[in-house]
Amino acid sequence: MKATLIAGPCVIESAELLETVAARLVDINQRLGTDIIFKASFDKANRTSLHSFRGPGIDRGLQMLSDVKAKYGLRLLTDIHEAWQAQPVGEVVDVVQIPAFLCRQTDLLVAAARTGRTVNIKKAQFLSGRDMRYPIEKVREAGATDVWLTERGNMMGYNNLVVDFRNIPDMLELVPTVIMDCTHSVQRPGSGDGKTGGDRRFVPQMAMAAKAFGATGWFFEVHPTPDQGLSDAANMLELDKLEGVIRRLEEN
Repeated sequence: MKATLIAGPCVIESAELLETVAARLVDINQRLGTDIIFKASFDKANRTSLHSFRGPGIDRGLQMLSDVKAKYGLRLLTDIHEAWQAQPVGEVVDVVQIPAFLCRQTDLLVAAARTGRTVNIKKAQFLSGRDMRYPIEKVREAGATDVWLTERGNMMGYNNLVVDFRNIPDMLELVPTVIMDCTHSVQRPGSGDGKTGGDRRFVPQMAMAAKAFGATGWFFEVHPTPDQGLSDAANMLELDKLEGVIRRLEEN
C-alpha cells in the first residue's frame, strides 16, 4: 500500500503562504511520485491563549483552500471543531479531520461521517490506541467507509508529550491507515508563555520510529520560515527539509 503523506502549514496565514507551500508540494510530488495531501486549518479553535492567531475563519478559509485545489490539483485536508462545519467543509476538502481533543464528540464524528469524505480521527492525548475503537464505531455506524487514525502522543498536561509507538500496531488492528503526526508529537504544551512549545529537531526521528512500528502514513506541518509562523511555530518542519525526510522514509 502506498504511504499516505499529509503536509502544509498549521493555519492559513495568507494566500501567499498557501501558494508557496502548495507549489513546493507539487514539485516534490512530481520528482518523487508521491501524492501529498495539502493541509491547513481555517480556524485554530484550541489555541492556548485567547489572544493567539486563529485563522481567517470558515468562509474565507474554505475559499482559499478551494483556490489551492483549483490551481495546483492537490487533495485537501482540514479540521472541523463543530458539527455544523462538516457539511460546507466536506464540499471542498477530500479528508475531514477530527482534532485530538474532540475525538470522542459524537455529534462531530457523525457529522463528519455523513459528508461521505474520508475521515481522519486524531487520537486524543488521553486515550490509548485501543480506545480508538469507539470513535471508529461511531463514524462507521454513521456511514463513513474510509476512516484513518492518527497518532500524536500522550500525557498532555505535564508540559510535555510522550509517544508510545505501540499505539500504531494497536490501531492497525482497527483500520488499515494509521498516520504518524510527526510535528504535533514533538510539542511541549503550555511551555511557551501562552503558546505551545516544542522541538522540531526530532521530527525526522519521529517519522522513522513510526515507520519501524508499521505506520502507513505521515503528517508534517511545514512552513518556509517556521519561527515566524503564527501557530505551532516551534514544531513545524522547515519546508525545504520536507523532501529529504520523505526520501529517508522511502529509502529505509
